[in-house]
Amino acid sequence: MKEVEQEINNYNNKRMKTIGLIGGMSWESSKLYYEFVNMQIKEMLGGSHSAKCVMVSVDFAEIERLTFQDDWDAIGELMKQAAQQLERAGAELILLCTNTIHLVSHYISDNVSVPFMHIAATTGDAIRSKGIKKVALLGTRFTMEKDFYTNTLENNFGLEVITPNTHGKKVVHDIIYDELVKGQFKTLSRQAIIEIIEELIEQGTEGVILGCTELPILISDDDVTIPTFDTGKIHAYKAVEWSINSNSVIKI
Repeated sequence: MKEVEQEINNYNNKRMKTIGLIGGMSWESSKLYYEFVNMQIKEMLGGSHSAKCVMVSVDFAEIERLTFQDDWDAIGELMKQAAQQLERAGAELILLCTNTIHLVSHYISDNVSVPFMHIAATTGDAIRSKGIKKVALLGTRFTMEKDFYTNTLENNFGLEVITPNTHGKKVVHDIIYDELVKGQFKTLSRQAIIEIIEELIEQGTEGVILGCTELPILISDDDVTIPTFDTGKIHAYKAVEWSINSNSVIKI
């Protein structure tokens, strides 16, 4: 009997852990998270392996409405409910598949017993590994203007973070909400983002954080002369690494 128990313990210690995904913000990027975790599992394990994951997807229209009403507590409650639903479904690690809503990520980390992996922390770790010191942050105006993201990058990873000017912030924000989250990826919008990045390069930025999970669908490394950081892909890949190796979660 003890031998059987030992075999079960050995299996549990070696097995792939289940990744929990809070998606729907928007589904355009959430589908990429599912693709990323499975691509990386295949890359790391080979054969016919696929990721062990569960997803709870929210209605983005509700989140969007609450965002523009500045009702972050209500959004936080929805995130808490989604995270707890994932935990009940067997998730052993939770990812919030969006940048902006990490503003209320404490509603998740404070209300589940499984680890939560913060997207800004995984992004900061990836940037630091490249030896980059000064980085530009693009995203919604909430991500660019509130300090929940930049504080993590500056205080935990020693990065200098810059953002576009007022007009540039509005252009990026409007493209995200008016187009990207609705699955519209326009050539003119790509060019507008490229021009904003070029202005930031003139200010000395060495890399650019695509701090909206839809932005990498529009912009790639081929479009600019500095490295881009696809936050969703970085986030998903780090979760896979943890799932396989059970490494300690990057904390903030």
